[in-house]
Amino acid sequence: MKHDDIWRALDTLAAESGLSTSGLARAAGLDATTFNSSKRSLGDGRDRWPSTESISKVLVATGCSLETFASLVSGARTVPGAQRSPARRVPLIGLAQAGSDGFFDDGGYPVGGGWDEVSMPEVGDPHAYALEISGDSMEPVFRDGDLVIVSPGAPIRRGDRVVVRTQAGQVMAKQLARRSARRIELLSLNPAHPGYTFDLQEIAWIHRIVWASQ
Repeated sequence: MKHDDIWRALDTLAAESGLSTSGLARAAGLDATTFNSSKRSLGDGRDRWPSTESISKVLVATGCSLETFASLVSGARTVPGAQRSPARRVPLIGLAQAGSDGFFDDGGYPVGGGWDEVSMPEVGDPHAYALEISGDSMEPVFRDGDLVIVSPGAPIRRGDRVVVRTQAGQVMAKQLARRSARRIELLSLNPAHPGYTFDLQEIAWIHRIVWASQ
């Protein structure tokens, strides 16, 4: 297994998923630059290898098995037996509107007739929805006007990019910094914006961002 083989496999998996390498990183909940060509070597010229955690997140995000990824590392140029899923239309609303009443039920699933629709890749969650990012608190990963796919059913871990709705009706896109039995800490990726800490009882729901437009 060689350094170039691993990176070629990631490039192939991105292409087979209809994504750029930046899009693949975003879909996996990683920084958009994680798989950039400039990140594949260190400043002193040594090879930089992607972490096993990054690869694991990519496999989850794309639905690719470890065996399939190994075949790409071994030289396969396409995902064996892969068939591109047709685009799926999912409900779409602006992040600024999402805090208004009538768009989500108590479980955080989209309801009502006020949603638009947009075609996005299949993510496997029948309750998935799209939000249009507003503001610059999550730059450079999410910019004003970017579309993100949100999955209420996706497992959430520390470091994931999430959409959170408070009991007061505030909806925000942040990075999960820490969650304990009593509190939750959220980060803005843009250092010009503050982070937030809430008691869990103040949170109505928290959903994971699983894909972002380019």
